[in-house]
Order: sequence, then structure tokens, then C-alpha cells
Amino acid sequence: MNRLWGLIALGWLLVQCARPTAAFLIQPGDRTAPAKVHFENKSRDADHFKWFFGDGSASTAPHPEHRYVLSGTYRVKLVASKGKFKSMQEQDIHINTPQNCRVLISTSLGEMVVELSDLTPKHRDNFLKLAEEGYYDGTLFHRVIPGFMIQGGDPDSKDAPAGKSLGMGGPGYQVDAEITPQLIHVKGALSAARMGDNVNPEKRSSGSQFYIVHGAAVTDEMLDQYEAENGWEYTPEQRAAYKKYGGTPFLDGQYTVFGRVIEGLEVIDKIATQPRDVHDRPSKDVSMKVTVVK
Repeated sequence: MNRLWGLIALGWLLVQCARPTAAFLIQPGDRTAPAKVHFENKSRDADHFKWFFGDGSASTAPHPEHRYVLSGTYRVKLVASKGKFKSMQEQDIHINTPQNCRVLISTSLGEMVVELSDLTPKHRDNFLKLAEEGYYDGTLFHRVIPGFMIQGGDPDSKDAPAGKSLGMGGPGYQVDAEITPQLIHVKGALSAARMGDNVNPEKRSSGSQFYIVHGAAVTDEMLDQYEAENGWEYTPEQRAAYKKYGGTPFLDGQYTVFGRVIEGLEVIDKIATQPRDVHDRPSKDVSMKVTVVK
């Protein structure tokens, strides 16, 4: 019996003295920026982990997920430790440059990846310019209407006190309309806000304010009606998108659509359904940071 207990004690001691071995796998997936990458920890005999993702970010999660906003090659390092013993593994990961211009809109309720359209170069370039300058950082989604849209981009919304009416600010210029039937107001569409036709018959866009469509259910009968009223003809693909995602087709032909949310549609739902005041401003501020993806 004493020999058995001795073997058990020896086994326990060997386990306690086992040195850690760091090892990890990078899970397959889309590596186009902004890319969300999953890491699988395969380390042995370790109880603490420190990840360094190569872009200045770190994590202590066993199996982390990390978003790379910019393209490039990054050296990922995992340090696995147990007591005073440590082990390290390094591995490179390459993040591809997107073919089309993209921005990442980060909010307290989640992130949205938006792809800008080359069919609207004036709006695309203006939005990228403002985003690069940090113009949108700290501004609010100051007007939200469920089943319709979420609106932001007013510089006056930065640090705006509760209850303040917003929606009149801008950079001091407008952008010429670039309305095209190829870009429609399906859920997730990024569109430019503007003044009404009575003072803006050319339908010029605000220099900075935009809205993202939340939208409601759309039927073929509704699209038939809008075609008759606007002189547009929806393609089978556009009809399918409206019926799948919903939208606001009554705005087609009236406002410039210049992009679409390709990741994070659920974030639109969260923002659009926030409690709001009489001005449709969320009772709890929803601020944003806009990062250009390169």
C-alpha cells in the first residue's frame, strides 16, 4: 500500500512540475480586412495565457477572437505559463486588403462593417476624408426610428447635453446628388441625409450627416407601386433583397445611397430600438468611431 501511495505522490509531483508548452492554431476563415480571427489554444501543462496579436492588442483569454482592422502581416505570439515556467510560440498571419473601400463603425452596441460604393465617388471620397480626419469620432446616432433608420454624423452631437435637439450641424458644404437605381434602400443601406426639396430641389446631400436603413417588411405589391410612382424598375435581385431583409423603398430615387452594411446588421436593430425622447434621440447616448479599413 505504501508503494502505491508513493507512486501516486510521484505522479502528482511530476504533473505539478511539468513545464508548459505553448501551441496554437489559427482557425480558417475570411482574412479580408476587417477580419475577425479565431485562435485555438493547443498548449499543454499551462494555466495562464497571454496573447499578443501584433497590432498592439493583447488578451488573456484561453481561446480568443481578435479583429484586425488594417491589412498587413502580423506576428502573433502566445506565452503559456505555469508557475515560474513559461513557453512561447509565434506565428505570422496575413490580412488581405479589401477590393472595395470599407469602414468600420464602432459603437457601444457593437460594430458595423460598411462597404462604400464606387458608383458614388463624390460621397465615397467625402466620407473617407471625414473619417480619416476623425470627424465622426465621438458623434452620436442622434435620431433613431425603428422600422425606418438610424441617423448620425452631426458634429454638434459631440458632448451634446441630454435633451438637446440635434440634426442641423455639418462641415459647411453639400455634396452633389449621385442617385442611381443600382443602389436601393434595403436594410443596411448607407445613405446621405439632406434638406427637403422645397429648399433643395437638386437633392444635394449633407456634407456629413448620414443614415443607415433599418426598414420594415417589403412586398412585391409595394415595389410595384413604387415602380409606378418613381418610374423605376427593380431587378429580380433587388426584389429578392427587399423581401429578405426589408427596407424603405419609398426613399429610392430621393436620397443618395452610397454604401451598405456587410457585417453587423444586428447592431442596426439594437440602435434602432433604443428608448428615445421626443426628438427621437436615444435616451442613452450611442456614440461612434469610424475607422477607414485599408
